[in-house]
Amino acid sequence: MGKKKTGGFRFPSAYTIVALVAVAVWVAAFFIPTGSYAADPDTGRPMPGSYERTDVEIPLGDRLYDLFMAPIHGLYGVQSEETGVVGAYEIGELFGSAGVFLFVLAVGMFITVTMKSGAIDAGLGRVSQKFGNRGIPLIVILMVLFALGGTTMGMAEETLGFYALVVPIILALGYDRLVAASVILFGAGIGTLASTFNPFATGVASDAADISMGEGVTLRAIMLIALTAITIGYVARYATRVKRDPDRSLMGIDPNDEEKVTAVLNLTVRRKIILTLLTLTFAMMIFSIIPWAQILQGPDTDSYVWQLDWYFPELAALFVVMTIVVGLVAGMSEKTLTNNMVSGAGDFISAGLIIILARGVTVIMNNSEITDTVLNALENAIVGAPGWLFGPLMFLLNVPLAFLVPSSSGHATLAMPVLAPLADFAGLDREVVVTAFQSASGWINLFTPTSAVVMGGLALAKVGYGTYLRFIGPLLGILALLIIVFLSLDAFVALP
Repeated sequence: MGKKKTGGFRFPSAYTIVALVAVAVWVAAFFIPTGSYAADPDTGRPMPGSYERTDVEIPLGDRLYDLFMAPIHGLYGVQSEETGVVGAYEIGELFGSAGVFLFVLAVGMFITVTMKSGAIDAGLGRVSQKFGNRGIPLIVILMVLFALGGTTMGMAEETLGFYALVVPIILALGYDRLVAASVILFGAGIGTLASTFNPFATGVASDAADISMGEGVTLRAIMLIALTAITIGYVARYATRVKRDPDRSLMGIDPNDEEKVTAVLNLTVRRKIILTLLTLTFAMMIFSIIPWAQILQGPDTDSYVWQLDWYFPELAALFVVMTIVVGLVAGMSEKTLTNNMVSGAGDFISAGLIIILARGVTVIMNNSEITDTVLNALENAIVGAPGWLFGPLMFLLNVPLAFLVPSSSGHATLAMPVLAPLADFAGLDREVVVTAFQSASGWINLFTPTSAVVMGGLALAKVGYGTYLRFIGPLLGILALLIIVFLSLDAFVALP
């Protein structure tokens, strides 16, 4: 038989999309007037209503150089002769995205070495064995665990390794493959949607918005609890219905399905220690970035007794050190440990490259002096709109961006420099924009066909994409409505 012919439209990768955006922005800069805002002397942020046209003539050679150097400037930054940094408020204190890039690689090392130790698989397997004869409690516990993974460390591609364990267990309990896929996809997906300290979404977005990762954590924690509970109820209701009447399954239950539970790793003392180290590492990250003094003593305090004031360089060092500690506790040889570290960095370098390319777009806009012009157009669009509409508008604006750029870190780097200052004009905190962004990104990534996590997970669970869409459709509507309500309440409460 001859080879199967392939053809038709194939959606481009996130790299291609961001590169096309860079070129499109570069071309648009020839036609968009230059202009700037006056910067607030205390914060360095743009002052509402201070925009003025500058009509600067930028030589073609300089424009070509900016396009050519965009990825490099996206990593290292480019210093302005006047301020010494790239934009007084877009980039903040870091030059380019080198700090974020190294942090992403460090997290990749840590997660990979921890996964290679078998501790996470063993821990999940122990939970499954303990509750294996009680279907609904097991579904609840598994989804909560995946949600915690999503909200703290952006668990996405890592979930693909759990299908071999979860699918047989769910089938053995009398449910269908759709339930098995939903436990993983919905659990981790909702956790990522309502990220609290996810370094790839909340961390990158907060950095680009020039705020602390801890700002807005209260709302995101409430969203995490509420949306996770509703999603678990949605899956549990369907699972109960299928078990009572298999004919009501959206995909049917194949009697030939393998129902033997895959053997799980033994939860040894070493693996228990590693799970403890995993928990302590993320707890340390959370503790080090929350502005404790402001939370405990009020926003006007100058005391940082409780605040370590760590940022991406210190966090990167934390994860590198703990990667080595976990590897040693796991008994890995020097060669095995270093190979796993390199492999982990390699697995996550794609997210780092997206961040660099997206930051390059910001540099092009800044050097072409059109960032403030675009910002002014958006400011004029929101002037007069009720404050409680700001969050929902940011969510709706980010939805198409999330579809085009499924990488949450790339989306954040691309959108936040322009969208975050809009909160200043609306009299709101920038964390509203960060929460709206990650909600839109997480919502889209629950079902977009451009996501390797969705399509790969469905393939491993042997669930058709059309069946999955029919099942998730009502839930997507519920989640979108609740997200809009939460964002409206957050903006309303935050109004002066």
